[in-house]
Amino acid sequence: MKNLLFTALLTILVIGCKEKAKEAEEKTTDATAMTAMEIPKEEWKVLFDGTSFEGWHEYLQEGVSEHWKIEDGAMVFYPPKNPKKGESYNLISDKEYTDFVLSIEWRIAEAGNSGIFWGIKELPELEQPYHTGPEIQVLDNDKHPDGKNGTSHQAGALYDMVSPSEDVTKPIGEWNLCELTINHKTNMGIVVLNDVEVVNFPVNNPEWGEMVSKSKFADWEHFGKYTTGKIGVQDHGDGVAFRNIKIKEL
Repeated sequence: MKNLLFTALLTILVIGCKEKAKEAEEKTTDATAMTAMEIPKEEWKVLFDGTSFEGWHEYLQEGVSEHWKIEDGAMVFYPPKNPKKGESYNLISDKEYTDFVLSIEWRIAEAGNSGIFWGIKELPELEQPYHTGPEIQVLDNDKHPDGKNGTSHQAGALYDMVSPSEDVTKPIGEWNLCELTINHKTNMGIVVLNDVEVVNFPVNNPEWGEMVSKSKFADWEHFGKYTTGKIGVQDHGDGVAFRNIKIKEL
């Protein structure tokens, strides 16, 4: 009788341990699955960490000149007081990108003009990154003359091609957050400015080519021809600052 009772108790204990082990395994599996779901397939990569110009250089130059400074975690451009004819200090990334989401904050000086480029190719015969790279406009809409040259020249526009749906820029002196998506897989470019989608456009031919043909760039041999290229920010002769620059490749 004692043996039977002992055997029964041992059986119950073994079954209980197996059930607990099964429950623990299921919990571990569920937790692993949840963790896998929470990890994004694409990760943001920092392009400018606010402490150095590592990963950047001036267009067709080596390194970064004294006209760009790092202040309070931002890259700040101070235009030369007496610039020489033809000189410029556009800043571009060392690496090239194809499909991506670029997140960047900008702050423009009063009456200032600048821009954000992608698809830049550094060709020695081309003096400016805008000869290859399309531009998202950075502008003081109210006080810079370009703000009066049509809405396709205003802040957030795909310059001279697609106007922003509305003006959502912050007052001068405040930071604006721009998120640019370029995705050739889906044939879509999107500009989100201060959390508002203000521009969308195709990035592949024939739609892209047709759009360019109706712009000032229609006869530019290299403009917008490179699906893979560098990211850039523009020296347009005015003070401008950029910070919190990161990219997520798609």
